Amino acid sequence: MKVNFLAYSPLFVALAFASCTSSESKEHSTADKFKSVPVAAIHVLDTTIYKEYIADIQAVKNVEVRSRLSGFLEKIYVEEGAAVKEGQILFKINDEEYKADLSKAEAVLNNAIADAKTVELEQQRTKLLVKNNIVSKTELDLAAAKVKAAESRIAEARSVLRYAKSRLSNTLIKSPFSGRIDRLPLKAGSLLEEGSLLTSVSDLSAVNVYFSITEKEYLNLASDAGYAKNSFKKQVKLTLADGAVYPFAGQARFAESEFASQTGSLSLKANFPNPEGLLKHGASGKISVPVETGEILAVHQKSVFEIQDRTYVYVLGADNKIKMTPFQAGQRVGHYYMVSSGLTKSDRIVFEGTQSLRDGIQINPIETNIKGTNPIAKN
Repeated sequence: MKVNFLAYSPLFVALAFASCTSSESKEHSTADKFKSVPVAAIHVLDTTIYKEYIADIQAVKNVEVRSRLSGFLEKIYVEEGAAVKEGQILFKINDEEYKADLSKAEAVLNNAIADAKTVELEQQRTKLLVKNNIVSKTELDLAAAKVKAAESRIAEARSVLRYAKSRLSNTLIKSPFSGRIDRLPLKAGSLLEEGSLLTSVSDLSAVNVYFSITEKEYLNLASDAGYAKNSFKKQVKLTLADGAVYPFAGQARFAESEFASQTGSLSLKANFPNPEGLLKHGASGKISVPVETGEILAVHQKSVFEIQDRTYVYVLGADNKIKMTPFQAGQRVGHYYMVSSGLTKSDRIVFEGTQSLRDGIQINPIETNIKGTNPIAKN
């Protein structure tokens, strides 16, 4: 029996069309159920991580200039803020009284010397009398004792004279070293007492910047090879009060050998050159200490979520399924979390929208390129 295929051809075409339409619909339905999610590679920072500390800036030398004498401040030779040299005269105290004391001490010394000469002559005369058996040897011993007493009075008079000269010299108050003068709280004619503050002098050619670390941070620093060799140094940066970074680097080293009982902290000292005199005694700032250098992994805050104090990201698998992966987050730098452990630089993670996802689902990944300059890490 002959089958007429032409009679059935419209039916075949209709069935084939229906089959193709059903297949395409199924494919679209499968694609629609995979949510499109932006994914990105782990951010790799080739930089240095710094930790910041509040800093106290002090001149390498800062000395209060005080009067050693009482009297009237007769003259001031410098102005506030002026640069001075070592040994330069700054102030003069009225010296009339101290000149009189010096003259008196000189007179006392001269009298003592004259008295000593008299007893020496008497001793020589007594020696002749003893030699001729006119007086006893006891008289000679007495003469010798008088000579020693006279010599003691000379020594005492010379000591008083030195003291008087010293007091007179202290009426001229000089700079202990080269530096810069601070404020002058007193004016010429002021009555001074011993110890009166006249000003202070600061040597600002370099400054010491002090900051404190915790015991845990100290133990991290103690792992440095230089610490074991008793030559620990750390190059640090200084940020000024206006946020500007000081153009010169400093060298930090330990300034104390024990922790403060009240705060549990240990002080370090960083020395900075100050050729332009920008840094002043008593100023403040922030010390930035490098804690990690090189290739550092980081993830954007949009990628991170927390559950019970643990940090997670969704890592994309080869089958486009996402896995909730915990990682150890380090310090935060701008919009980034530093990765201490748990992730590798080859991982691709969900960039944002983690709230609407769940572990193990398959997604339609949309590659996202995170642009931006590598941040300079601080804490």
